[in-house]
Amino acid sequence: MGKIADMYYTVDPWLVSEKGFEKSRSEVSESIFSLANEYMGVRGYFEEGYSGETLIGSYFNGVYENSPQENHVKYKGIVGRSHFMVNAVDWLYTRIWCGNTSLDLANAEIDNFERHLDLRTGILIRSFHWKPNKETKVKIIFKRMLNMEEVTQGYQNISIESLEGDADLTILMGIDFNTIHKGEGRNFWKEQVKNSTHSSASVTAETITTKQKLYAGFSITASKSLNTQIVERDKFIGLKFNVKLKKEEVFEVERMATMIVNKTGIDQENLNQIGSQALRSQLSSNIVFERNRKYWENVWNLEDIQIEGDMRNQQGIRYCIFQLHQTYYGQNPNHNIGAKGLTGEAYGGLAFWDTETCCLPFYLLTNLSAAKNLLEFRYYTLPQAKERAKQLDCEGACYPIATLNGHEACDLWQHASLQFQPSTGVAYGIWHYVNVSHDKEFLYSHGIEILIEVSRFLVSRGAWSTNGEFGFFGVMGPDEFQMMVNHNAYTNYMAKRTLEYTLEVLEEIKTIDRISFQSTLAKCGLIEKEYQNWQECAEKMVVLKDENGLIEQHDGFFKLPELDIHSIPVDEFPLYDHWSYDRIYRNNMIKQPDVLMFLFLYNQSFGIAEKQINYEFYEPKTIHESSLSPSIHSILASELGKEQEAYQFFEFATRMDLDNFNRNTREGLHTTSIASAWMNIVYGFGGVRTDGKELILSPTIPEKWKSYTFKITYQKRLIQVKVDRMTVKISLLKGDILKVQIYNELTEITNIALVIDR
Repeated sequence: MGKIADMYYTVDPWLVSEKGFEKSRSEVSESIFSLANEYMGVRGYFEEGYSGETLIGSYFNGVYENSPQENHVKYKGIVGRSHFMVNAVDWLYTRIWCGNTSLDLANAEIDNFERHLDLRTGILIRSFHWKPNKETKVKIIFKRMLNMEEVTQGYQNISIESLEGDADLTILMGIDFNTIHKGEGRNFWKEQVKNSTHSSASVTAETITTKQKLYAGFSITASKSLNTQIVERDKFIGLKFNVKLKKEEVFEVERMATMIVNKTGIDQENLNQIGSQALRSQLSSNIVFERNRKYWENVWNLEDIQIEGDMRNQQGIRYCIFQLHQTYYGQNPNHNIGAKGLTGEAYGGLAFWDTETCCLPFYLLTNLSAAKNLLEFRYYTLPQAKERAKQLDCEGACYPIATLNGHEACDLWQHASLQFQPSTGVAYGIWHYVNVSHDKEFLYSHGIEILIEVSRFLVSRGAWSTNGEFGFFGVMGPDEFQMMVNHNAYTNYMAKRTLEYTLEVLEEIKTIDRISFQSTLAKCGLIEKEYQNWQECAEKMVVLKDENGLIEQHDGFFKLPELDIHSIPVDEFPLYDHWSYDRIYRNNMIKQPDVLMFLFLYNQSFGIAEKQINYEFYEPKTIHESSLSPSIHSILASELGKEQEAYQFFEFATRMDLDNFNRNTREGLHTTSIASAWMNIVYGFGGVRTDGKELILSPTIPEKWKSYTFKITYQKRLIQVKVDRMTVKISLLKGDILKVQIYNELTEITNIALVIDR
């Protein structure tokens, strides 16, 4: 795969630690040490300022700006202006001077540098010794945390101890909206109002074109009385004060910050009043620390994965679970999961089709209400999807390939106009959610409305060939190295299943409640003739398959020139940066799973022989230029008994970012890969399947491991699975008796642990 681990952080089961500061890794560490609580996120940048390579990144879920540059390609259906998650306020802004020397780790004389992220509490701590002059040496400790429950609140604590000599310090703590969005190279905020007292300050600002407002304020308390002066400049306000320390004296100052986003048009005066009141009533850091500790304790009690005999992957999977919770836990149905979460600006902070296919499974088996909210986001943005379908000369709803607000943000026509994975992915997500939750109330209301509009789009975008077959022409499937192809297997198969499911649900509603059925038809303008046509389209959908079960990725794929992917030099990856764009499309090299992707999603619909012949044909052609690709291959390899191959693919999963496998962690974390790492253990080695009538378990264990344990919540039952070299032990920790299929045998699990020989 041409990917090698860049091992740097100390391996520990509960901590991610950096000991000693390497300037060349500053931006990678900023991503790794990011904090978030779904509402907001902040990269692990140095709050005291840093003149080296850095991205001072602060982001709020759903706060975006429109691209200043218009796409001047005027063909219909091509996006004219993109949008992106905007870099927001630096609410941690701090500057420290000792005499005339400013603290800047790019050139300061320091030692004993350490940084620790505690996965049990969500606390980030950084400490070092600074020698600003020959006579003085101080120890500085920075702590920060975000409130996981009252999500508008953030905290910073600074402790300074004089180790040698007396220290004459000046400290400036502020709120700064002068942040530069790195991708665009400019600032996107306009100041509205400032306020300050001797111990607090705030700025309310507004994005330039989208007019979203953000109140950011803070108050400070210190271990000694302070004589503060107010420092103001455009988009900035701060409190400056002096501190004199004798040798061995310690000074502490704490910042409590409140950030309130408004997207609905509250005027600046009211927003400022709301923010000021929230700041005055903010909880102390001690109370929040204890609540955060309990929050994470509950997370680990319900979701921890324990690996015996592999400390690196133990740390890795806990880091993945930690970051998934930081990115999203369902607090707001208007939020979605961006490709980089809230940790960086790559991909514009946009959400892609992998939300429903790769991220949703984690929430289905850990936090069902969060899974539902991910789908509610698609319901609330259904009007935008319907608008997008019209732009493509189609009917119904076409969900965007990349978005924050429901509108298509991708201005690359070959992706935005040819890929329908988001639409069929949303339909699959609804089916998968209902299969696990049995939430028919959602299905018969919001769910069926989405399904109808997606089905309507698919039929209007598809076409009948001259031989009477239905399918899709001029498309791009998940394998983005094949463009403008006909009858892409993934596109056709997922469309077929979408149409069939929509018709099935309509028939259910009709049988249960004819009045509700008629109401649904009326609301969507659906007539019998139209949905009867969907049945014919589904029945005649083309899926090219030979007599052995080998599925052709698209019409003509088997005739493409063969390329030995192992002959490509490592220094030519990623290919987008080193090959001319058209060169990528001239062979049968695959970017990421396409046929194998739907064999995973609808796993129980295919036999083991069919999975094997397709895996063995397509895996050697795949170069895994997508971070989700290794995990999907690992899951299928594990199912097929290819244990060594499964583990080799797995090695990239849990530590994709910790070991910087793709050499681009500095841009932000790979959220989909993080979710796939969880699937890799639970769906892969654990053999869990949630696309059948019952929960399925077929655990295996990697040769290097002594044992592993995972927990899932399924239909309100908390289930623990422990696998060792000899046995599988399944325990029902909470809930009633449940029927499950274990190694193809249907059995019941109770509160008495079930032990099965492997």
